[in-house]
Amino acid sequence: MTVVSRAISGLRVRPASPKDAPVLFELVCALAAYERLEHQVNGSAAALAEHLTASAEARPLVEALLAEIDGKAVGFALFFTNYSTFLTKPGIYLEDLFVLPEYRQQGIGKTLLTHLAKLAQSRDCGRLEWSVLDWNESAIAFYQKLGATVLPDWRICRVTGAAIHRMAMPGTGND
Repeated sequence: MTVVSRAISGLRVRPASPKDAPVLFELVCALAAYERLEHQVNGSAAALAEHLTASAEARPLVEALLAEIDGKAVGFALFFTNYSTFLTKPGIYLEDLFVLPEYRQQGIGKTLLTHLAKLAQSRDCGRLEWSVLDWNESAIAFYQKLGATVLPDWRICRVTGAAIHRMAMPGTGND
């Protein structure tokens, strides 16, 4: 479903397809630069295209919404399905929300989140969740203004690379 915003001239939000992977990956790299984490980007547009591809049996591993102004991609929301055992309902986890700096303060981020909330409603999701960096005070204020609760008692646990390998190995003190 494509949504055209009446509030922002020329803004269109649409689901990203595998063919959008190159421009989407450029936006991911811009997000990494904004967060001063470009050294952690080691993926590729090709892998992203593969993960955006749905199979006959299931949704793709990830989905994304692209925000375009007059055909130029200016922002995105990348998300995937998660699950709440307490609610016994699926949810949507927003991995990244990003708008190019020169297009901020125009309602594009809010439009992306609104579109995502409508998608969560249509899928009967129990939750729409995401993480925010603790130093990103403007994002925290923006999310709270939209009604989000920033959970103070939860911390993200992450295992990557070699640590996944060590965790998977029997007899390494992890069993």
